[in-house]
Amino acid sequence: MLLSIVKNRWCGPGGMAHVLAIAIPMILSTSAHTVQMFTDRMFLSWHSSLEFTASMQASITSFTLICFFMGVTGYANTFVAQYTGSGQHHRVGPSIWQANYFAIIGGLFMLLLIPYADEIFRWVGHEQQVQAYEVTYFRIMCISAIPAVLNSALACFYTGRGQTWVVFWINVAATIINIVLDYIMIFGKYGCPELGIAGAGWATVIATVFSTLCYIYLFLGRENRLRYNTLAGLKPDWQLFGRLIKFGCPNGFHFLLDVAGFTLFIMFVGRLGNLELAASNMAFQLNHLAFFPMIGLGIAISTVTGHALGADKPDEAVRATWSACILSFAYMIVMALGFVLCYDFFLIPFASMGSGADGGITFEEVRPVVIILLRFVALYCIFDTGNIVFAGTLKGAGDTRFVMFCSLGLCWGVMVLPTILLTENHIGPGNGLYLSWIALTLFVCLLAGVFYFRFACGKWKSMRVIEQPKFPVLPAIPYSEVPADLE
Repeated sequence: MLLSIVKNRWCGPGGMAHVLAIAIPMILSTSAHTVQMFTDRMFLSWHSSLEFTASMQASITSFTLICFFMGVTGYANTFVAQYTGSGQHHRVGPSIWQANYFAIIGGLFMLLLIPYADEIFRWVGHEQQVQAYEVTYFRIMCISAIPAVLNSALACFYTGRGQTWVVFWINVAATIINIVLDYIMIFGKYGCPELGIAGAGWATVIATVFSTLCYIYLFLGRENRLRYNTLAGLKPDWQLFGRLIKFGCPNGFHFLLDVAGFTLFIMFVGRLGNLELAASNMAFQLNHLAFFPMIGLGIAISTVTGHALGADKPDEAVRATWSACILSFAYMIVMALGFVLCYDFFLIPFASMGSGADGGITFEEVRPVVIILLRFVALYCIFDTGNIVFAGTLKGAGDTRFVMFCSLGLCWGVMVLPTILLTENHIGPGNGLYLSWIALTLFVCLLAGVFYFRFACGKWKSMRVIEQPKFPVLPAIPYSEVPADLE
């Protein structure tokens, strides 16, 4: 009986095997990105504890300012998925081009912020030396904005069609380049000057540009030009662009408000002191080990939902959602147990943290606080299963406004505002640090429940982001049968 149940859940459309076929490359891809960020922060903690502290705030600030554009361009994944599911392959290329145009707008916006970096981090209010490092890293991250957002758009050409291994290999190559350059440029190896936090930033820029060039080369390949209109579809399509804005902007605002909430959380916790800031930074870095791989699963479930709804098969999307939920929950349980029972194993990379000679803090000082914070991480990462999977299904259908408004209300009402109140007034044990983390945990748990009830009501099953084809869609001509001179 049990074997039969497992087999039924594993096989067929929407089964765990179906979801994993798309999800595994994306999980590995986001894991590679997590390894890159983790290594970047680890090297900086070895070089200087103040640089490590500054890099977290500067990177999350730059990411906050750009994530709206990444949320909009990344929503091209749903358009590609639904066009693929409905057989309208000729609309795939134009969808990516509309996202590319929006990506360029976002990148230019970030470049305009470079002169204001000093004012931004003066307002944050961290110590003077930390501010100097934050400004340096932030300005370099602004330079990488255009290729970073273009990567978000171009990757949708593959993720939306379920061709996720391409994204994986590009990300792995970029991660290797980034890590090698991190080591060389941060510590000044092989004749390179010792650049510290600036070296970490420039390593990221070079790796990001490499990814963009790979995506462009593959996107404009002959087969893609013929079947998906990747070159002929480059002209602006204002109707399609308008629909990307209509459905993508709520997704972008959701992304922005969510990240902005966590940015403010870190910012106000940081005002309690360098110890509290460093401990929270470490806890979040370890949380990334659990969260970021599951982002790949969220992308996969959005893709499967888009394919199913494009083909008018909502029941397949429901089955896929529960398959993804089981997989995500199993992974998160393992990570949660590790954070509670094996915390010293996860803290090993930070054991060589700076000695404190630069005015920073030592590992011995921060370790007891991080151990307590990891208990909060262990609890809320289990509930993050619902946020990742159910939100992925809702966004894959086009229900982006609901996701945005719920995240806005709960993030700011339950987490951000209480954190500001607690930390500014130093209320409770740990000068408000632990009560702030309770607010964060409560936010994640409540949001998971809201997304589940929205999924269960089923309204999303009738939603679509694409237009219906005006004529019956004919089967695609195999690429091998296309004449060589047909361009």
